[in-house]
Amino acid sequence: MFHLGIPTTRAGTCVTSDSKVVRDIFYDGNPKNERCTVVLRIASTFLRFGSFEIFKPPDEYTGRKGPSVNRNDIRIQMLDYVISTFYPEIQEAYSDNNIQRNAAFFREITKRTARLVAEWQCVGFCHGVLNTDNMSIVGLTIDYGPFGFMDRYDPEHICNGSDNTGRYAYNKQPEVCKWNLGKLAEALVPELPLEISELILEEEYDAEFEKHYLQKMRKKLGLIQLELEEDSKLVSELLETMHLTGGDFTNIFYLMSSFSVDTDPSKFEDFLEELTSQCASVEELKVAFKPQMDPRQLSMMLMLAQSNPQLFALIGTKANINKELERIDQFSKLQQLTAADLLSRNKRHWKEWLEKYRVRLQKEIESVGDADAWNTDHVKVMNSNNPKYILRNYIAQNAIEAAENGDFSEVRNVLKLLEHPFQEAEGFREVKEDAEEEGATATAAACAEETRSRLPYCSKPPLWASELCVT
Repeated sequence: MFHLGIPTTRAGTCVTSDSKVVRDIFYDGNPKNERCTVVLRIASTFLRFGSFEIFKPPDEYTGRKGPSVNRNDIRIQMLDYVISTFYPEIQEAYSDNNIQRNAAFFREITKRTARLVAEWQCVGFCHGVLNTDNMSIVGLTIDYGPFGFMDRYDPEHICNGSDNTGRYAYNKQPEVCKWNLGKLAEALVPELPLEISELILEEEYDAEFEKHYLQKMRKKLGLIQLELEEDSKLVSELLETMHLTGGDFTNIFYLMSSFSVDTDPSKFEDFLEELTSQCASVEELKVAFKPQMDPRQLSMMLMLAQSNPQLFALIGTKANINKELERIDQFSKLQQLTAADLLSRNKRHWKEWLEKYRVRLQKEIESVGDADAWNTDHVKVMNSNNPKYILRNYIAQNAIEAAENGDFSEVRNVLKLLEHPFQEAEGFREVKEDAEEEGATATAAACAEETRSRLPYCSKPPLWASELCVT
């Protein structure tokens, strides 16, 4: 994330040992022994929104309360510390008025959070557990748990296998971060009256998110000269086309820098072939839309929703049932779909969007005096905003399997690659481990060799990767 230019805590060290701990990593009753490992994370502070919820008053329904309820003296000390240490310019500007100071602080963390989540959305990053305790008080990406980068574009993508309701899905991230800011606002009362913080949140968050998101998307599409109202629609239609064709989010954006405004039909067809090669195959779509409920269970849930809505509400939601019905419908249609039909359909969708993109790029060119200089800058900006490499789950899994067998070379390979996510890997040399130094076994060496022979790091995921689950 740091090398992608996104505000984040850093990983300083990762220390593992031969000691084992029992973990039921998928919460499915199948525990296994895993190596004890400690990751040292580094940040200016690990204070979070949730740090201020220790003052939470008793809940009217449950009676639960924060451990420091009624200790406003501690809240004042915490605010003084946070603002004077991490927002010194605000402390200096409002040193004689605490309400104005606290309001300025809340406005700034609102804007930082909006910009942060906009950056996430633009690289397909999903956090996985966006509760108030995982939101940094200085606007960093914090607490990496079941996170992941989206491969096939799906606005409802869920990276956390235990997020059954999709509360932290990709398209929900902006709204849930805003909700968390609302909870921070509640926790700052009475040092910042709620009527002030709520007004700030409504005035600033959505506007800042949309502004930063569109600025970043313009760079990803190489729209460097003009800022037009139609750009937002162009971005939305691009994402819709990605969704319809199962396009790989990272690779589609990366390819766009090679799109030419030139009307040469052969060049256009070549680009179209390359673009559609990054779309999901029939087999991949069948895996993606495979029904997840037993038919008998689904039938029972549907009957229960009609006969006993109160009981149904305790064990399921209408949204989940509707999603399952949609999945069944899509899966049924896929049984009749041929690869040729899918390719033809995908090409049609992309032709429609690329024509709109071509028109928009033409407006850029017409607004400058030197088209060649514009094109050089256009490609440069795109290549510095569209990563070629991200930490895909299948890449991480390959590295994990090798490390579990005593070979850490793949971990080092991946780390080195991700330190330069925007660069071609032509000069990239894999790190070779000294077998004796690492105590590598023949099994580990074979595992490492198998890993090295797998797909290039920039490839969209192999079919087996769809079975990976992160919790």
